[in-house]
Amino acid sequence: MELIKPRRLEKDDLVATVSPCNGWAGDSRTKWKYELGASRLRELGLRVAAAPNSMRGSEYLSNNPEARAEDIMWAFDNKEVRAIIANVGGNDSIKVIPYIDPKLITDNPKIFIGYSDVMNLHLLCYRSGLSTFYGDNLLTTIADQAGWHEYSKRSFIKTLFDPSPIGVIKPSNEWTHEPSDHIDVSKKRHYYPNDGYTIIQGSGRASGSLIGGHTGIIELEGTAIELKAEDYDGAILFVEDIPEFFDEEGVRVFFEYLGQKGVLRRINGVIIGKTSEAKDFSRRAGIIRQIVSDKYSCAIPVFYGLNFGHSSPTCILPYGALAELDCEKKTFSIMESGVI
Repeated sequence: MELIKPRRLEKDDLVATVSPCNGWAGDSRTKWKYELGASRLRELGLRVAAAPNSMRGSEYLSNNPEARAEDIMWAFDNKEVRAIIANVGGNDSIKVIPYIDPKLITDNPKIFIGYSDVMNLHLLCYRSGLSTFYGDNLLTTIADQAGWHEYSKRSFIKTLFDPSPIGVIKPSNEWTHEPSDHIDVSKKRHYYPNDGYTIIQGSGRASGSLIGGHTGIIELEGTAIELKAEDYDGAILFVEDIPEFFDEEGVRVFFEYLGQKGVLRRINGVIIGKTSEAKDFSRRAGIIRQIVSDKYSCAIPVFYGLNFGHSSPTCILPYGALAELDCEKKTFSIMESGVI
C-alpha cells in the first residue's frame, strides 16, 4: 500500500499530546513526568498542547474511550497541530477505534508517533493511508529521569525533522531492559553494554516496506484494523518484545501464526526489538529457526536486538518506509525519509 508521508517538523510547530491507551499523564502523582517530557519537546523549539481530555486521569479515560477518540480526532482536525505524540501505552486502545472517523486521518495527514498499545492507532492510520511512526512515547522515552537518551533523541530529530533518507540504523552502545518509573522522580535506569544485532538466520540482502508492531497483531483478526495477507507482501516485519507475551511459548505461538497464515512466505525479512528483560535470547532464536526455516522452509533474514520497543534507547520506525537488511554487513537501514 502506498502511504502518504507527513510534513516534517520545524521549529515553532505545535505538537499535540494524547492519551489513547492510558491516562497516567493526568494522574496527580505522574503529572510531573508529563511536564518534564513537554519541556524537552520545547527545548527542540516545539510548542506543546495537551488534547482536551488527555489530562483527565486514568479513571476517567478508562471509563470513557469516546473521550480518548475525541482527542485523536481533535488533533488530526486541528490545522495548527503538526504532530501528535502518545503520552504512554497500555492495553486499552482497541476500544477507541470504533469512535474515530478514518476520513479525518486521510484528509489531515500529519506525524503520529508512539509504541506498544499505540500500535492499534498506527494500524488505523495505515488503513487510512497515512505513514506513522513506531517510536517514542512521551512519558517512557522522552521524559526519562536520566534524560532523553541521546540515541533516542537523535533518531527523533533525524526521522521527524529531516526529509532526507534516514540511512543506516546502528545499534546503540548501551541499553537497558529496566522499565521506566512514572512515580519516583529520583529513580534512574541502569544501562549496560550493548553487543549489537544478532542474525538468527538468513544471508545476503533483503529489502521491503516496514510494517508491524507487537504480537498483539494476532488478536486483531476480525477487527477493522487487522492486517490482511496482502499487507505483508514484500515487507520487512518488525515485532517488539512485551515480556508477558514474548517468552519461549509466546515466540512459538507468534511465529506459528505467521507460518499458518502464509505470512512467512510473503515477507522479505523480520526484525525483532531488544527484549525488556535480561534473559538470553538464544533459546527463542532456536525456536524461530525451527519454525521459519525448518518447518516452513523460509530462508528470509531474521535479525534480533534492534533498538525499538520497550527497552531503551530506541530508534523510530516509519510505517511503509523502504528498509534493508544486510546479513553480511550485519546492518539495518531505512532507505528513504519518513517525512517530506
